[in-house]
Amino acid sequence: MLYVTGDTHGDFERFFQPELKKLKKGDTLFICGDFGFIWDDSSMEKKMLKKLGSQKYNICFIDGTHENFELLKKYKLGTYKGGIARRISGNLYHLQRGQIYTFEEKSIFVMGGGESPDIDFRFDRDTWSVDETPIRQELLDGAKRLQERNFKVDYILTHEPPTKIRGLLQLRETQAVHITGLSNYLEELSQSCEFEKWFFGSMHIDKFISSTHTGVYQNIINMQTGKVINKDNGIKTV
Repeated sequence: MLYVTGDTHGDFERFFQPELKKLKKGDTLFICGDFGFIWDDSSMEKKMLKKLGSQKYNICFIDGTHENFELLKKYKLGTYKGGIARRISGNLYHLQRGQIYTFEEKSIFVMGGGESPDIDFRFDRDTWSVDETPIRQELLDGAKRLQERNFKVDYILTHEPPTKIRGLLQLRETQAVHITGLSNYLEELSQSCEFEKWFFGSMHIDKFISSTHTGVYQNIINMQTGKVINKDNGIKTV
């Protein structure tokens, strides 16, 4: 089975909820960005990565905006599930931007990265990286792979939401919706692609936005059924 959750930000306890113990060998848990466990290369961090990679199920994450990209790039690229990925440890993988993977006969397009709303704050403190924003070639390569499949996949996993979804979520906020090149790119994909479900993590919410788009944070969702398996969190709808 395929499952998805939101940003983990290096929170080790997120992976030891009782519900995750029920996942079987061959199951996969996807993380929609800001994995956060590859940050300082400490001995403790290495132990945590080894522990995560030793789980019987696969853990596959896309990058967000709060990652140590220099450390991430030290892991070698290889092939995995029909796409390019970095194997971090055991069953733990970093999925690459614009790739299409096949898990349990389901095609999954992923686009990690984003554009930090707190860029000025993080730049001043030297925690911002230019690598957090997808480059033009990554976006073009992703569009090309989708075109080769007639713009049809089963699932889309991103860190950021498309423009219209972000606007819907920020209707009650006083500040204007921040529109970026990436959000417009994702909006174009949302309009031109045929897909069953789209999951994103950057908004830190657990909400079904529409029949196709879902914001995910602490919930763990069965991607095929849409069921939240850690019921205590109680997913909300807009």
